[in-house]
Amino acid sequence: MRQYWQFISTVLGVIFRHPITGATLIPLLPDDRIILVRRRDTGTWGLPGGIIDWGEDLKTAARRELKEETGLELVEFGRLVGIYSSRDRDPRIHSISILLEVHATGTLKVEDTLEISEARAFSRAELPLGTLSHDHDRQLQDYLNGLTTIA
Repeated sequence: MRQYWQFISTVLGVIFRHPITGATLIPLLPDDRIILVRRRDTGTWGLPGGIIDWGEDLKTAARRELKEETGLELVEFGRLVGIYSSRDRDPRIHSISILLEVHATGTLKVEDTLEISEARAFSRAELPLGTLSHDHDRQLQDYLNGLTTIA
């Protein structure tokens, strides 16, 4: 029993002392529109993405999160836009976001309806910049400006 508790204590210590790593995506449709998702918890628009599961690689997590949050299929990876690690970038927990441009196709249909209420394609002129969740305004602006960022 003592060994079991020691194992649990070690795991909890690792989880709560280290940031969580996630993939954040800038999905582009063939017509160059960008997909955003509306978060159910805040009602704000943001980029799709989420935590990389234990044992999962970044590419697999990106494909899974895109499918769950938008219904789209990832066709190919574009560029690595940045890595964002500021403590306050996500109000829920200290997390590291790896921002990837991805090319996608399919029909928009949210599968993870507990987290996401809507997915929508925006032209660059229609993007609701200035009101996005977390630090997604900065991330999307860095992308639009052609930057590669470590923050």
